[in-house]
Amino acid sequence: MSNRSSRIPGFYKKSLDERLRIVAEWAGLTSEEVETLRNLGSLPEKIADSMIENVIGGMTYPFAVAVNFKINNKDYLVPMVIEETSVVAAASNAAKMLRHGPGIIAYADKQYMIGQVHLVNVSAPRYKAMKIIEHKEEILDHAKQQDSTLIKLGGGPRDLEVRVIDTRMGPVIVVHLIVDVLDAMGANTVNTMVESIAPLLEKITGGEARLRIISNHAVYRLARAWARTSPADVGGKDIARKIVEASILAEADPFRAVTHNKGIMNGVIAVALATGQDHRAIEAGAHAYAARSGVYKPLSTWELDEEGMLVGSIEIPLQVGIVGGATRVHPVARIALKILGVKKASELAEVMAAVGLAQNLAALRALVHEGIQKGHMKLHARNLAIMAGASGELIDKIAERMIREGRIRYDYAKKLLEEYLKGEKE
Repeated sequence: MSNRSSRIPGFYKKSLDERLRIVAEWAGLTSEEVETLRNLGSLPEKIADSMIENVIGGMTYPFAVAVNFKINNKDYLVPMVIEETSVVAAASNAAKMLRHGPGIIAYADKQYMIGQVHLVNVSAPRYKAMKIIEHKEEILDHAKQQDSTLIKLGGGPRDLEVRVIDTRMGPVIVVHLIVDVLDAMGANTVNTMVESIAPLLEKITGGEARLRIISNHAVYRLARAWARTSPADVGGKDIARKIVEASILAEADPFRAVTHNKGIMNGVIAVALATGQDHRAIEAGAHAYAARSGVYKPLSTWELDEEGMLVGSIEIPLQVGIVGGATRVHPVARIALKILGVKKASELAEVMAAVGLAQNLAALRALVHEGIQKGHMKLHARNLAIMAGASGELIDKIAERMIREGRIRYDYAKKLLEEYLKGEKE
């Protein structure tokens, strides 16, 4: 039994190298493994060490661009960061199918976020809820004083909503502060505002402000995208009809809807990662929105219109920003935004909704046409060949042979590599 202890006082105070030395000793890392962790790639050590706590290294994901995107009559190269094969190729392929006329049309709502204050231990809660509404302007004015810069730019608190909910500890008043956060994701601004109004709400109600924080159920920050394409461009009328049927099945079956939406998020989150967004907030908000009816539903729909054209639409909450946070701290995120060329957070949301719709089309088309595995396995075979130690032309030779023989396995890749290398020596 090991007597090692993970209780390491002052670990966070140590330098990155010292922390890495401790972990290397703990895990028995080789010098090569230490060097791999020590390679921070395009992220300067100082920035890495300031972004999160207890940093011991870096991890790089591939940074790619999806091509062919035409959104609101404007062409984009779309940066994507993801580890899953086929996603970028699929997005690019679907974008090509959706280039007719103005391409994918997208529209984002105003950038409103919700800040919540939960008030507990309130007597006569429904009456007190009305008292909060009576003081609405006073509360909004107090919140406005917390961010003069946002107010000058035209943003700030917009409205106040009050609800009473029943809980296991009795009735609770929930106050929603609606804030226009403009081009920020908004968490820091909104959290500051709700914390500032909490004492005022306690004074009005005689209750206690238990929680004071942003809600990631961003129902006022929706982005929509819609597109129209010819069945010929997706492989014919039969394929188009099957895509519509796949969409209908997702509407009827929550088990299918989850995977349907996962395909959408492949595109959305890849763009979010590339541009330094809070992708956990986006993911949580999207899935909550999908379940808003009480039954989990798809975020997108595919139909055939009166002319027999394939038409798709998506509605998704997107809490994204182009100022503040990792978006401005991470050098690669800044480059991603430069490649994308977006000028406002709403434009970024429109692009992400459009990418989600295109990704969804690509996934449904693959499912009903050739099956999802064909493209995946081709790339998987290449990865296995590389893992086995193949390089250069041998990667494709081994991958093609594994696919042809239907034996896409790591052990077989190693065996084939040995055969090819032996043959070269002879």
